[in-house]
Amino acid sequence: MAIEEGIDDYTQDGTVDLKGNPVRRSKRGGWTACSFVVVYEIFERMAYYGISSNLVIYLTNKLHQGTVKSANNVTNWVGTIWITPILGAYLADAHLGRYWTFVIASCIYLLGMSVLTLSVSVTGLKPPPCKEANIEDCKKASTLQLAIFFGALYTLALGTGGTKPNISTIGADQFDEFDPKEKAHKLSFFNWWMFSIFFGTLFANTILVYIQDNVGWALGYGLPTLGLAISIVIFLAGTRFYRHKLPAGSPFTKMAKVIVAAVRKWNVPLPNDPKQLYELDLEEYAAKGKYRIDSTPGFRFLNKASVKTGSTDPWMLCSVTQVEETKQMLAMIPILIATFVPSTMLAQVNTLFIKQGTTLNRGIGSFKIPPASLVGFVTISMLICVVLYDRYFVKIMQRWTKNPRGITLLQRMGIGLVMHIIVMTVASLTERYRLSVAKDHGVVANGGKVPLTIFVLLPQFVLMGTADSFLEVAKIEFFYDQAPESMKSLGTSYSMVTLGVGNFLSSFLLSTVSHITKEHGHKGWILNNLNASHLDYYYGFFAVLNVLNFFFFLIVAKYYVYKAEISDSMEVLTEELKVMRLRAPKQQESTT
Repeated sequence: MAIEEGIDDYTQDGTVDLKGNPVRRSKRGGWTACSFVVVYEIFERMAYYGISSNLVIYLTNKLHQGTVKSANNVTNWVGTIWITPILGAYLADAHLGRYWTFVIASCIYLLGMSVLTLSVSVTGLKPPPCKEANIEDCKKASTLQLAIFFGALYTLALGTGGTKPNISTIGADQFDEFDPKEKAHKLSFFNWWMFSIFFGTLFANTILVYIQDNVGWALGYGLPTLGLAISIVIFLAGTRFYRHKLPAGSPFTKMAKVIVAAVRKWNVPLPNDPKQLYELDLEEYAAKGKYRIDSTPGFRFLNKASVKTGSTDPWMLCSVTQVEETKQMLAMIPILIATFVPSTMLAQVNTLFIKQGTTLNRGIGSFKIPPASLVGFVTISMLICVVLYDRYFVKIMQRWTKNPRGITLLQRMGIGLVMHIIVMTVASLTERYRLSVAKDHGVVANGGKVPLTIFVLLPQFVLMGTADSFLEVAKIEFFYDQAPESMKSLGTSYSMVTLGVGNFLSSFLLSTVSHITKEHGHKGWILNNLNASHLDYYYGFFAVLNVLNFFFFLIVAKYYVYKAEISDSMEVLTEELKVMRLRAPKQQESTT
């Protein structure tokens, strides 16, 4: 009996320890292991948002850059932050594994943070202070100063490329998909994952931005650097509790083989019976962590990669499971594209939304509110909404829909997309009101302070947090959940790529709209003087863009087919193996 219990205690999802040995679920993984991962993320979020939340203010006030240039520098950097995870996911899935990719990348991340702190601390590494009303009259940063500052920023971005796609995946890997209790915990993991990291974000958006604006940038950047160092130590302290998944080979190579094989067999007819397609023996899928995927009608052309033609060249013949894994990754691309526009909206929070705050009355008595601290309300709003969603909304909807998640992931994303339409509509109306007050008080031409409290911007920040509690949480869970088991890091990187593309798209739209609206003698929508600008038109344009994107999402969501549950696949496989093993003795008897 003890032996059977010991066997049952081993995980069934192929997870191992760092030496490659099978692990017991009672010894490793679960919430114990996740606690180290989550605490790491709290400190790491503090570090990242401690830099990104107030970066546009530093570029404007300390490096003396204009509105469009500073906003684009922020979004280009943030875009890079969220694009590099593709490289980190590739290294993790193909070569190093998630743990070692994460550890190496963390060291690079810490190096970038350290140099960045140095660049804002040493007098010779930044231009002299300037109190000119027109930023164009201030002395610009030298080439060397810019090289060190931006070199540090992009070193940091390279490091996050290895941490971001792997840390949440490492956390999710601590739950065995084939154990009913752990599978139930995994359903809540991403909600509580987001809930936990918001604490770090909230600290960065309140305490750190205040320190940067009122105490000094050296301390304001030094604290998040110290926080990152502490977070790395915390993560390493939990090493003996982690479950690990072995690298399964390059997902890009796997998908390329399927596509090349299908193209090379363009004229080969498909058999009517999918069982005639090439597939590995059942025993090979019975090994831990492996499961078979049956052929599906979607992307039917790719099935040609599994047609038997006599060749065993892996670039000519692929298993049905390999083909289906490729289909799963390709099927998510339209959903990925539908998230580009809302990611562009997110980019406004740390750029134009904050720049608006600099034009308003920020005083509460003698206390001055840092404009970037309003981003904290995005975090607070998300915290509250995630808790309400997980504790109440899901339970209510479960009774109605019978879905363990309450509603599907795509439905949750759809609600978030609708909220983004509302956010930009409210932002446009608020900006129109701000401009009218600026005109009434004669501060349009001189760019003076508008006699309105900064809290007039609060609704757009709170609504953005509400939208993200639906869209962002569902997005990361969707791309992780729907990715094949051997491509989880790549799947997770999808949710980050959308943020990267969104930021680059924001840079493109800001530059393009700024240029077009200045043609033919017009003064333009986006100027260094926001009181003379027309951000209300710009936000209105975004609202329309969100409406069009929502209709696109409805179309792609309608035709999306969720992949089968892994545990269901394993149950079918187990039953088929039992049948095969029962038949084997009978076949031997008949032959003798």
